[in-house]
Amino acid sequence: MAQALKRNWTIPLLCGLFVLVNAFFMVQRAYWFSLLPVALIIGWAMVASPDRLLTFIAFATPLSINLEQLDLGGIGVSLPTEPIMVGLTLLFLLKLAVEKSVVRLAVWKHPITWVILAQLLWMAVCAIPSSMPLVSLKFLAARLWFVTTMYFMVSRAFEEPRNIHRFFWAYMLGLAVVVIYTLVRHAQHGFEHDPAHWVMSPFFKDHTSYGAILAFFVPVSLAAVSLPGYSRTRKGLAFVLLVLISMGLVFSYTRAAWLSLIGAAGMFVVLRFRIPAWVIVGLLLVGGGVLWVEREQITIALERNREESSDDMGEHVRSISNISSDASNLERINRWNSALRMWQEKPVFGWGPGTYMFQYAPFQAAEDRTIISTNFGLNGNAHSEYLGPLAEQGVFGMLLMISLIVTTAVTMFRLYGRMPSGTDRRLVLAVFLGLVTYYLHAALNNFLDLDKASVPFWASTVLVVLMDLKYPKREESAHVTM
Repeated sequence: MAQALKRNWTIPLLCGLFVLVNAFFMVQRAYWFSLLPVALIIGWAMVASPDRLLTFIAFATPLSINLEQLDLGGIGVSLPTEPIMVGLTLLFLLKLAVEKSVVRLAVWKHPITWVILAQLLWMAVCAIPSSMPLVSLKFLAARLWFVTTMYFMVSRAFEEPRNIHRFFWAYMLGLAVVVIYTLVRHAQHGFEHDPAHWVMSPFFKDHTSYGAILAFFVPVSLAAVSLPGYSRTRKGLAFVLLVLISMGLVFSYTRAAWLSLIGAAGMFVVLRFRIPAWVIVGLLLVGGGVLWVEREQITIALERNREESSDDMGEHVRSISNISSDASNLERINRWNSALRMWQEKPVFGWGPGTYMFQYAPFQAAEDRTIISTNFGLNGNAHSEYLGPLAEQGVFGMLLMISLIVTTAVTMFRLYGRMPSGTDRRLVLAVFLGLVTYYLHAALNNFLDLDKASVPFWASTVLVVLMDLKYPKREESAHVTM
């Protein structure tokens, strides 16, 4: 009886002690102590329920705020997601040292995993001769905790089918909150073009990253509307999310995101009608040949386009091909040319992961500079998920990024043809089409250094891996049975 009474008093005593100590710190204007209960809950969840914590990260990612945007000493860390990922990564590495089965052996042996590990290894190699070693080590560390949590740890969580649905629903619900916030703010400015660049702040740094993520989740939300096994209520909520995300995408004024959806629709046709790979390769070669032969005439035609980005949707769409006066398009060309010149100077190891924005200024040619060009790295990166690694990690960096995309696409092509109709097939198709929007968007922008893009990108990639393992080829399946 006395022992039970003692236990009953323990929690109120600790709570009272916390209130008193916290009051003291608040009087001293030290408010950080108020976060102690949150830290304790997260620490408990890391050990007791990492699967649910990963789902929480998915929900919190669209809502996370980067401290760099708040001018807090230039710290480029997103709260609350990245500190949690760091903790989970340390826990994962400790578990990996003790028990090798923390990740399925089949996942380790998958070709997509090999490419990802090769990327991490090459980043580490390039960080050694980097022009800015500390910047490169931070970039490598961030990529490590993104991949560890959203690829390796999620691979374990996704073995339970319910966790797959929870994860993507959590992200879409968090994203819906951001879209509503953005649309309300944008409406106060009459949905004009210029405010569309910043109304999503502080959740997204600009309209391009915001549009890229919205495009990523259009196929996922569209699939959820008619996914087998979903109740009418869930399908109705999926329809609301689809409408919200689509509205957000339209009013983001992100032309690259719009184009990426057209490309994803083309990929859907290819997969749905099982168009042979040789036909696709042939069309690409023919198209590339025509572009090469007619490149001068095409350039002349593009230079005649004087349509500028504007509130008029028609003019905004036509401005996509304006390479004569549109500052946004011209600045991308400036960044790409700078990346190529950087690569020419350091073709093997590059300038170091994450260093482009600090090093590209001297490589800008006078004829490439625009009214928004800067010498101080204030306007971001290389605007390409392919040319960025080329400048920062040399030719192997770019080839590894391309290899990741090609390996994932080939895996999906083979997988889709042997999967039976049903929930798994529709879900992995939707997720892959989301990846396709990013692959295409990555030619014009790069966001894998941000949690907003890395969380869905790596989680979607590992889902393709898991489905590939779940539905093996017939000969592999027969071998396993034997």
